[in-house]
Amino acid sequence: MAASNLMMGKNVLYITMEMAEEKIAERIDANLLNVSCEDLAVLPRDIYENKVNKIRDKTVGKMIVKEYPTASAHTGHFRHLLNELFLKMSFKPDIIYLDYLNICMSARIKPGANINSYTYIKSIAEELRGLAVEFNLPIISATQTTRSGYSSSDPGLEDTSESFGLPATADFMIALVSSEQLQDLNQIMIKQLKNRYNDPTLYRKFVVGIDRSKFRLYDVEQSAQDELIDDKPAFDKSKFGGRMKEDDSMRWSTKKIGRKDFSGFKV
Repeated sequence: MAASNLMMGKNVLYITMEMAEEKIAERIDANLLNVSCEDLAVLPRDIYENKVNKIRDKTVGKMIVKEYPTASAHTGHFRHLLNELFLKMSFKPDIIYLDYLNICMSARIKPGANINSYTYIKSIAEELRGLAVEFNLPIISATQTTRSGYSSSDPGLEDTSESFGLPATADFMIALVSSEQLQDLNQIMIKQLKNRYNDPTLYRKFVVGIDRSKFRLYDVEQSAQDELIDDKPAFDKSKFGGRMKEDDSMRWSTKKIGRKDFSGFKV
């Protein structure tokens, strides 16, 4: 996703607190150059430079990858980084990727404080959302699921690990679902869990292709989506939704009968 934003001409800031920044840059190179990470390591220098020059001619976007040690940075550090990048490099990101939210620090809660995970993770989520509002840019991060959600083919917001305060704070949440069948097809399913920008019942589930060797997502044929179309509201599957469906069918039958001519009936 960061590589795609870069090719769209956007400035991207990638903050990693888990994987080394060199590894992140290697994955992004593999995506942009359309080669696997294994082939990237043995790619001749002249071919590498030619590929890089072609990409540079196609986009005006810039990307910066910044690494922090795990659980050692909070929104105060990120705010300082944004100001420093703007002052020293005239770099103003259009989007931030943070890897990942649960291993950040909280700027309001002191390290080692006797606090539960619900409050701590919710505090981090609120601080990051506040930072996004302050700089008027989106921040995309990730979280993990519970043990039951890890093996579920239909996860929900309740499967968010550590704190339900995170989905309560986020504006938009999706779940990435994989299975043996999807892996054989080189696909991954995406399910909308929460959407404050649009109706979350529209395109609730869909699949995209995934090339894991090149760390790339791509569109699949429309036929792959046919079995996943689920535009009905969630309550349609409940008992109340069933009664609503029966009422709608009865009204439709009444309207249909009403079109007939009852002139032959005697009063």
